[in-house]
Amino acid sequence: MDNPSGDDNGLWIRRFHPRPDSEVRLVCLPHAGGAASYFFPVSKAMPAFADVLCVQYPGRQDRRTEPLIDNIPDLADRVFAALLPWADKPLAFLGHSMGASVAFEVARRFEREKGVVAAGLFASGRRAPSAHRDERMHLLDDRGLVAEVDSLSGTVSGLLDDEEVLRMVLPAIRSDYRAAETYVYEPGESLRCPVLALIGDNDPKVTEEEARAWARHTEGSFELKVFPGGHFFLADHQQAVIGEIAAWLR
Repeated sequence: MDNPSGDDNGLWIRRFHPRPDSEVRLVCLPHAGGAASYFFPVSKAMPAFADVLCVQYPGRQDRRTEPLIDNIPDLADRVFAALLPWADKPLAFLGHSMGASVAFEVARRFEREKGVVAAGLFASGRRAPSAHRDERMHLLDDRGLVAEVDSLSGTVSGLLDDEEVLRMVLPAIRSDYRAAETYVYEPGESLRCPVLALIGDNDPKVTEEEARAWARHTEGSFELKVFPGGHFFLADHQQAVIGEIAAWLR
């Protein structure tokens, strides 16, 4: 099952560095406005025992013409379905920002629908599902939304000065922000997998208290790692973050 077939899989799952002899699969889910390629460096640097699957949401890059999905439950449903052919090996989830919410919901679906417990959930740059904030950035005009993205110094920051690029990426950013900001946690059974929360110490999107609240969502072990930096601390501490994840997966 190392090369699951099907058009849907080819759309949703990107496997930049196939490792057919791996022991576990690490599923990477991007932030709002992000794409599978954001995790290319993670895929390249992960040890050989982990096969990295990067999720490509619709409405960006080579899926730019597809309809956007502007809510977490529907997005999680689609990702869950796309990952089913890959569940012949243990799955772990790494989600950054909005991607952490999607990862949580996908892990819930695997437990609820298939009785499959994830090897681990790595929640990066995101508060716990139950730590709600009333955020409405998705309602801002284009200028306001671009300013918000710039303030976080994301991967598209700076590119938004280009009008053509802006027209291409802004709809996906707005849709993803709507999904992230309107997400409401539905209480239910806790996960059974271990959870590692990863945050930057200067991230305006999550406090240490909000990150520690992830412990309430699992019956497994929990740990919080705090790195210097803001919302995209991953880019500055790639080697250390990958080391933490690899150690947990071993």
